[in-house]
Amino acid sequence: LTDTAGEPYSLTDDTDKPLTLVFFGYTHCPDICQAVMSNLATAMTRLDERDRERVDVIFVTTDPARDTEAVLKRYLEHFDPSFVGLTGDLDTIIDIAKPMGVGVTQGEKLPSGGYDVTHGTTITGVDADDEGTIYWSESTSSADFAADIHTLLN
Repeated sequence: LTDTAGEPYSLTDDTDKPLTLVFFGYTHCPDICQAVMSNLATAMTRLDERDRERVDVIFVTTDPARDTEAVLKRYLEHFDPSFVGLTGDLDTIIDIAKPMGVGVTQGEKLPSGGYDVTHGTTITGVDADDEGTIYWSESTSSADFAADIHTLLN
């Protein structure tokens, strides 16, 4: 995949913090993605500095045709500028999402000319050994994220 600076990024090689939260979504999402990203951003503000420094949040687009590096960067800056945005070709994104239990498909063209993107809404917590250790749903609150993150780190 490629990060918002246009640099190659590997979810296994470039994540070395004790905990990485990975969410697959897209910037044109009308509902769930914004709510999840907002809850993740708020959760990060609930953590003390020591915990915050030990966590990365990764947003992998499920709509690479529209979510360029620049679009992802602008989108994530609204939530937390430290969040990492990743894009790539759709087949690669699907291959990466599959072992995390996240399905990704591009929907049919809409009458408006756009299209829907269907994707799983699981947020995966990946440890330093690149193992998915916890899964949250899109309805997890910022308080629950923060409490779980603190518990996992300690």
